[in-house]
Amino acid sequence: MAKESMKAREVKRAKLIEKYAEKRAKLKEEGDFAALSLLPKNSSKIRLRNRCLITGRPRGFIRQFGISRIVFREMASQGLIPGVKKASW
Repeated sequence: MAKESMKAREVKRAKLIEKYAEKRAKLKEEGDFAALSLLPKNSSKIRLRNRCLITGRPRGFIRQFGISRIVFREMASQGLIPGVKKASW
């Protein structure tokens, strides 16, 4: 389980990214990298970390499902993910 503070930090970053998205795109298009460097660092899309929707785990993230590999495995073995067969894990 991820710490609540880490989850809150990710939410804050997501809001910053959304707030500055247009401004960043405009500055990149103009090639004004000096002004771009003055924007908050956390407003960059690169700073956002993919996290499991259920546990908040940052590693082993499967984009197609939005969950970590561990949760995927548990859900697949319980039959909660359609079309996934347990072969040999």
